[in-house]
Amino acid sequence: MFERCQDGQKSIHDVVLVGGSTRIPKVNNFCRISLMERSLCKSINPDEVVAYGVAVQAAILSGEGNEKVQDLLLLDVTPPGTALMMLDAGKMVAAVSSRNPTLVGALTRLQRCAFSRSWEIQIID
Repeated sequence: MFERCQDGQKSIHDVVLVGGSTRIPKVNNFCRISLMERSLCKSINPDEVVAYGVAVQAAILSGEGNEKVQDLLLLDVTPPGTALMMLDAGKMVAAVSSRNPTLVGALTRLQRCAFSRSWEIQIID
């Protein structure tokens, strides 16, 4: 994902990491170096970031926040793509979502099982 934002790095105001893995020094160093030595936002607890994001998004959608909040654009992305392992001539993987998609709603895709009486599929995340 860092490679994809190289061109637009000047428009990035803050980088906020989420979750417990952000406490690992190598993760922090990798992110900092990948973002051309920009500092990472440390003012929000990584375990509480999602709750803060939900509160900001609620303020934006309800129109209750101040002007600064109303001008924000929050985008959720999921770095890895999601795929279904499909058997087609013994070697097909059908991607359900691409890498780094912006999450804006639901995705529906009809898939058929390779064998009759197949009752399960394996989702690779």
